[in-house]
Amino acid sequence: MRPRPFPALPPEHNVPAFPPRLARPSHLTRLARLPHQEHGDDGARLDRTPEAPTAVEAFLSPHAARRLDALLLALLLCAGAWLYWKAAGRLDYQWNWGVVWQFLLRHDTQQVAHGAQGAAGGWVPGTLTQGLLVTLRLGLWSTLLALCVGTGMGLLRASPRLFRRMVARTYVEGVRNLPPLVLVFIFHFFVSSQFAPLLDGLFAPVADGVAALLPPQLYLPVQDWLARASALLLAPPGQLPVFLSGVVVLGLYEGAYITEIVRAGLEGVERGQWEASASTGLTRRQQLRHVILPQAFRLIVPPLAGQFISTIKDSAILSVISIRELTFQGMELMAATYLTFEIWLTVAALYLMLTFSCSLAARHVERRLRRAM
Repeated sequence: MRPRPFPALPPEHNVPAFPPRLARPSHLTRLARLPHQEHGDDGARLDRTPEAPTAVEAFLSPHAARRLDALLLALLLCAGAWLYWKAAGRLDYQWNWGVVWQFLLRHDTQQVAHGAQGAAGGWVPGTLTQGLLVTLRLGLWSTLLALCVGTGMGLLRASPRLFRRMVARTYVEGVRNLPPLVLVFIFHFFVSSQFAPLLDGLFAPVADGVAALLPPQLYLPVQDWLARASALLLAPPGQLPVFLSGVVVLGLYEGAYITEIVRAGLEGVERGQWEASASTGLTRRQQLRHVILPQAFRLIVPPLAGQFISTIKDSAILSVISIRELTFQGMELMAATYLTFEIWLTVAALYLMLTFSCSLAARHVERRLRRAM
């Protein structure tokens, strides 16, 4: 049978697969060039495709954009001052900012009296500053726990085995679809109440054995050193059980979101990297350790920094189980002094200072990683 020739397409269907690239204006190309590209070699500069300008750069020069930002900031400040003036006039509220400073930093007279005897004394952190430090410790330890849980569950989510994926997905869906306040109550009143007697029965013989081994003149200094180390790194010994309970429940809650971040980072690595590493004879564990995870780490670091900021903000919910973090200290001071606006505006400023500092650090890390890629 003689093959028939393929019929020719009509002229309206005869279009190229890729439309021709339009010439870019020279001023847009100059605006899109990054600073570190200005001193690169000419060959690499010619081969590099300039990035598309943003909407602001397309209509405004950099100087005009800065003037617009300054104008918007001035308008926001004026709006805040107007709201403050209207609230002060209508609420008939007696503002008293002079007593707020002692909640941030205060002069301890008892320590001054001890200082006359040779001990250190003077300025000590106020109530709000102590709450800010507890919030920072909660965020750090909860993020470390969430990172461990999220990395393990993220690897299970990307596993080729169905059972492992189902275990990880059950954890993620079970935690993310419950309100965090309900999780806090469930863990604090049901789970931690069951574990507390178990931990007491486990550590009490160890403490008795250490007390029997140490001479009496060393037991009290070691006990005092452990108490100060616990107060510095975690919480005072009397508040340690509820602090650990809060760290565990917050770590499990944030770990569900880090699981999805890790899974997305692993899936963001090109499939060819898996195939190329498998062709060299590496096992799956060796592929993850030497090839996949180093590349996925650069992808998941920016969202992990944002998750750390979210952990700091979510730690405020632990005030319902009497952890002396920043929100709890604010509520205690408000009930004792009735300075509602001064206390909560100060608490908001402390949260903003902490999270904004973390945002700047995260932006710096992201910029360094972008240059390294």
